[in-house]
Amino acid sequence: MRADRLVATLLLMQARGRVTAAELAGELEISIATARRDLEALSTAGIPVYSQSGRNGGWSLLGGARTDLSGLTAPEAQALFLLVGPAAAIAPDAKAALRKLVRALPDTFRAEAEAAAEAVVIDPARWGEHEKERPPLVRELQSAVVRRLKVRISYDGRRRGESERLVDPLGLIDKDDIWYLIAGTEKGQRTFRVDRITEATMTDIPAERPDDFDLSEAWAHVVDEMEQQRSLLAATVLIGERYLWVLQDRMGRHCEVIGPVEDGRIMVRVTAPTPLMIAQQLAGWGGSIEVLDPPSVQSELARLGQELTTRYAT
Repeated sequence: MRADRLVATLLLMQARGRVTAAELAGELEISIATARRDLEALSTAGIPVYSQSGRNGGWSLLGGARTDLSGLTAPEAQALFLLVGPAAAIAPDAKAALRKLVRALPDTFRAEAEAAAEAVVIDPARWGEHEKERPPLVRELQSAVVRRLKVRISYDGRRRGESERLVDPLGLIDKDDIWYLIAGTEKGQRTFRVDRITEATMTDIPAERPDDFDLSEAWAHVVDEMEQQRSLLAATVLIGERYLWVLQDRMGRHCEVIGPVEDGRIMVRVTAPTPLMIAQQLAGWGGSIEVLDPPSVQSELARLGQELTTRYAT
């Protein structure tokens, strides 16, 4: 739509100060003739846009004029401030950014956006614990991601030992207080636990980043692979309906409901990498559950039960 192009043109001019019709055409993927017509339309409509001919010429906003036309709708502005607002309590940079964003919004959006920023407070510390700070390496790696520079890391691969690698940092993930770095390597995309990176040095070499890379999609793929590895073995279990929600809460996606059986219990499928790991998850339930198969899990449960009986029978 032409209206969208005109908005994009204004924002581009505001960001760059001066643009040529050719630059605008390349940025918006339109013809040079269309770019000129759009620029002339803005000028005709009373927007302070003017052209300057010559070698360093182009189109500019008169006197450095700025527009508050952000393109955000009221719900979008509220959603943005709901997301960023809680971070402002613990990050001074976020608070300063919010103040600037408020000034950039149209007057009609400001009051609700400011209210949204103060509607939620996030306290990351559990009861009885101090707030955990980000590992120092996270800040350095984050800087490398933003600046798109390669990083030389020393990584403790546990069984494989420590190795040194030159990687292209693509993004960081915080999952339950464990940080992960997704990076490109000479062998393809890899995921590194930050707490196993013993040393990281940012270089001045530009990093390579795929044009179609999406951090959320990349992490979703990593999670799927990890969950598949954690679901190598399945056991069929019967449990009382009143306790089902507890088992689901503890095992998450590794507990799948099959359906009710004749005696009123619920049949579920639970998964884990090994029979022992499934048995350890279920042993505490005692007679409240019944494992129908496989025999390997039944055997592990019997062994654990015998160990407990031998130790505590007296």
